[in-house]
Amino acid sequence: MKKIEAIIKPFKLDDVKEALAEVGIQGITVSEVRGFGRQKGHTELYRGAEYVVDFLPKLKVEVVLSDELVERAIKAIEQAARTGRIGDGKIFVTPVESVIRIRTGERDANAL
Repeated sequence: MKKIEAIIKPFKLDDVKEALAEVGIQGITVSEVRGFGRQKGHTELYRGAEYVVDFLPKLKVEVVLSDELVERAIKAIEQAARTGRIGDGKIFVTPVESVIRIRTGERDANAL
């Protein structure tokens, strides 16, 4: 099993959600996060004063899935989240040792 964490632009959430559903992913977790990468934020003008916005709003989409679905899910996220502009985000893939469904006690693949 693997956990995919994707940091994406907020307006791309519906596209990513639909792309994952087409691949067969049933459940996702979404968190509102803030951060910056190479772009280091940007400056804005407010009432004549310039200020730096260095932590930009992003969404973190998390999915835990079986190894067979990983590459298809990565490709789906990558295509759905891409705008071609700086700040499109990142995808992280990490191994998951165990999953337990709290309600039933099911474990691992059965708990997904």
